Amino acid sequence: MKRWINFERVGAIIERDMRKFFRSPALMVTSMVFPLMQLIVLGYAFGGKVKDIPVALVNEDRAAESRLILERLNSVETGPHTFSIAEYSSVPGALLDLRAGFVRAIIHIPHDYSRRVLQHDRPRIAFVEDNTDSFVTAQLYERIQQLTQSLNAPGLPSRLPPEIDLQVVEIYPYIEYIKYLLSGSIAMSIFIVAMIGGGIVFIDDKARGLHEGYLVTPIRKSELVLGLNFAGTIKGVMAGMTITIIGGLIAGIDRLWDPVRRFYLLVVIATASLAMISFMFLVMVRVNDPLVPRAIFGVLNTLLFFPSGAIYPPEGFPIWLRWVSVVDPFTYVVHALKNLLLKNTGYEGIYFDVLVLLGFSVVLLSAGIALFKRQI
Repeated sequence: MKRWINFERVGAIIERDMRKFFRSPALMVTSMVFPLMQLIVLGYAFGGKVKDIPVALVNEDRAAESRLILERLNSVETGPHTFSIAEYSSVPGALLDLRAGFVRAIIHIPHDYSRRVLQHDRPRIAFVEDNTDSFVTAQLYERIQQLTQSLNAPGLPSRLPPEIDLQVVEIYPYIEYIKYLLSGSIAMSIFIVAMIGGGIVFIDDKARGLHEGYLVTPIRKSELVLGLNFAGTIKGVMAGMTITIIGGLIAGIDRLWDPVRRFYLLVVIATASLAMISFMFLVMVRVNDPLVPRAIFGVLNTLLFFPSGAIYPPEGFPIWLRWVSVVDPFTYVVHALKNLLLKNTGYEGIYFDVLVLLGFSVVLLSAGIALFKRQI
């Protein structure tokens, strides 16, 4: 009987820790400000459709066939706004501005273009690109390729049906990057709470002898570890749900107030908070220097956040980085939140991630209890 955990004592630890937390509201604000800034800045700075890229046009032909190219360029310029056209009189002048960065590409229509079109003599259009930015280059090249294909299309419809007809079906509407990033921002807010509660505050309390004060009472170390971790979990849930609601409103997530959906979000955020705080507690359980958690914050942030798929899909990672993402608890948090926020999948989209996070928590809590050591 003596070895059973007394949850009244655990509850007392949680109550004391939460009282201290609410007396320092700056900690709560800090845990939410950075993820919200990250969501807003990165969400609107990355992943949007490229627009108004300056492109130089050198038209040396100025005949009927080249005017068809101008019409299609103008339709792109006034429609999707992918690029804006600036006409140049010569290729050398356009190349100077390309190298200087005033334009990002050059479209060159040679003087014999119309003649070659009429004679079926392999007419060519030159496309010179600044390939220092692969994302912009890919967007421009895709538009120019579509334009070229439209020029190659026959003027009259063929009597023969096409051999292959490709029909594209999209099961989800277009996802803005800010929505894509929201899951990572929620995970980041939970991580910051874990870093503060399981790292900085934990080391400070240890240095002031608060843990020894607990242990001179009938409270055992297992109860102390569970109390501290459960209190950190509550803080993580508060921060995570706050970011979910505020960030969801900013990003424009549909059906955010659906009670079933909010319940699943609460389950994922609660298990994520427990896994994160357990991880930070295990990392700091034998640390005594208060500077250590502050020093390794950036390292852990990079090591856990970026391989998780929060910013870029893991399928684009090299093999070694994919293995990092497999053992990264962030990965399962981000995956489950994306399924709920972007696809609204429900239970079937999160149960595996929740089980993995619970497994992480059990292992990490057990290791934390085993490694916890009294100072006296």
